[in-house]
Amino acid sequence: MDNQNRCCWVNLQNSVYVHYHDSEWGKPHYDDAYMFEMLVLESFQAGLSWECVLNKREAFRVAFDGFDYVKIALYTQDKMDELANNKGIIRNRLKIKAAVTNAEVFIKIQSEYGSFSNYIWHFTDGKQVVNRDGIVRPTSPLSDTVSKDLQRRGMKFVGSTIIYSYLQAIGVIDDHEPNCFCAK
Repeated sequence: MDNQNRCCWVNLQNSVYVHYHDSEWGKPHYDDAYMFEMLVLESFQAGLSWECVLNKREAFRVAFDGFDYVKIALYTQDKMDELANNKGIIRNRLKIKAAVTNAEVFIKIQSEYGSFSNYIWHFTDGKQVVNRDGIVRPTSPLSDTVSKDLQRRGMKFVGSTIIYSYLQAIGVIDDHEPNCFCAK
């Protein structure tokens, strides 16, 4: 392992986690496919650790057809039952159903805004929120607003805490600690 300073929450023994921190977390993303992938993964995190979900990311990718939201929106009960029996992923039936529902809503939002990226970034007028005070926040007024809007549109497992983590994952919020090499 290199000698870079990283955020204190990174498990330096887990190369997958280190890579995620260094190359994805807190960096602005605009690709709808990536945004949907993170939305699914973050929704499965509810009640679990992010590291647990991240370690299963590749199994999720295979099980959920590469996170193709168009395919996922069309999942049948048989497909959801198959997922609920897949030992490689988190087999929570409510979260699996939420992924299908959220794919449907995701597509509707794309139609309304031209892309999901346009929708998400409109909440900050396209600007990244950068926090360098070292305070760990579970929620914010921004995550409250986005969460409420997504829930109003019919998404599930998108409470404010999950959405705060999601906004960090896609780089709308950059909370790298002040001493982290990723802090600008």
